[in-house]
Parts: sequence; C-alpha cells; structure tokens
Amino acid sequence: MKRYHFIFCRNGVMLERLADGTYAVPRGEEPPADLPPVSNVISVTAPDGAEAAAWRVQDPLDGGGRYELCDLRQSYYRLPYTLYKLAGKCRELVYWDENSRFCGACGAGMKMHTSISKICSKCGKEVWPQLSPAVIVLVHRGKDVLLVHAKNFRGSFFGLVAGFVETGETLEEAVHREVKEETGLEIKNLRYFGSQPWPYPCGLMIGFNADYAGGTLRLQKSELSAGAWFGIDDMPQMPEKLSIARRLIDAWLDEASAK
Repeated sequence: MKRYHFIFCRNGVMLERLADGTYAVPRGEEPPADLPPVSNVISVTAPDGAEAAAWRVQDPLDGGGRYELCDLRQSYYRLPYTLYKLAGKCRELVYWDENSRFCGACGAGMKMHTSISKICSKCGKEVWPQLSPAVIVLVHRGKDVLLVHAKNFRGSFFGLVAGFVETGETLEEAVHREVKEETGLEIKNLRYFGSQPWPYPCGLMIGFNADYAGGTLRLQKSELSAGAWFGIDDMPQMPEKLSIARRLIDAWLDEASAK
C-alpha cells in the first residue's frame, strides 16, 4: 500500500492538486520531492492501514503547480475528514519532535524510543507528546445562548467561552471557573457534549452545554472584546464548521428549530 506523505511548511501542509480540481495528500513509495527536512521524519499509521510519513521543510514543494501549500485548518475543506484528522496528528507529532530534542532533566540529546515516545541518551528519561486539554461551553438561558468574541479570534465571528484546564482541577471545575472569570455568570446542569482534537499545536477541546444559574454579564476585558445573549432569529457570524464550537451551536439550532 502506498505511503502518505504529510509535508509541512510554515503553518500549512502540502497538498496535491488533482486533474479534477480536488485535492489529496501526496502518496507514493517515495516522497514527492527530495528536499532536506527541517524536522525528523515521523512515521504513523493511517486509518486505512497505510503508512504515513510526516516532516517539515523550509520551502514549499516546487511541482509546477501540482502541489499547493494549504493552511492546516483550511485543509478541513479539501480533504476527507479522516485525512484532515491524520494531518493534525502528524503536525502535532512534528511539533513535539521539534520541541523535545534535548532532555529537560539533564540536557542530553533525546532519541526516538517508540513511535510516540523518546528516551534520553544519557539519563533514560522518557517523554511523550504534549497534550493540552481545554474546555468549551454553550451556556443556555431560556431560548437564548451566550456567544462571545475573544480577542485572539481570527475574524469577526462569535464563539463560546473556552479555556485551558488548570493543574489540579476537573473538567467540570474548569468550565465553571472559565465562565465565572470571563463573564461573571454562574452556571448549572453541566452536560458533556463531545470532544475534538485541536492540533494548533497540541490541544484537545472538550465540549459542554450548561444552563444559566445567575449573575449579570460582565466581560473579562483582557480576554473578550464582545459578548451577548442571542436567539435563533438574531444570530451573529458563527465559527467555521471545522470547530466543536460550531457543532455545539448547530446542535442547539437544530433542536430549537424543531420545537
């Protein structure tokens, strides 16, 4: 079975443009170009059982228009979902490899130990890829939901309250804390919705629904530039479909429309 080649450059992944105008991950026994990698070559297994190689290069492939550098997030719209997810996993592993070249305990060089771990060549310390869990929540108040615009959003869309889980707290505690810190509100009836790998560069988003329990909306100005309650008939611009934030909002819209 031919090998997939996930070649990363800057913030994007190299895709092959096919004759019908669609895109694919380059695939073959050999890499599509003999370019010196910046990172090590990482090997993983694709969902269909095929092998995949991943690495980063300094410059985009020069294939006479055959290859195109695509932002990793935008590859969601050009690849089958399974390959989009695999691209994210590969990028996370490349990022991890680039940031774990030396032992954090003794400073000696690290070497690959298994396909997803490294071991120090001197003291034997083992390390695995970093994963940063974050919570995200859709807060309901009657027929309305709370949407916010964070200062780090790319664009003018409104999303959901979200934040990283801190050491020593549960996911549920993190949701309550983030809502209180960012909006001043109290919530109740926390309900798990789903999760999503978020490889930008090494996140895991855990989604929840919750109900408003009290308080007056007061935005944390250091994090949020806007926020308000919205109903089904006055929705602002929403997040892209690739995000779990959009999945949470769409599920609420579908349920509200059915009533």
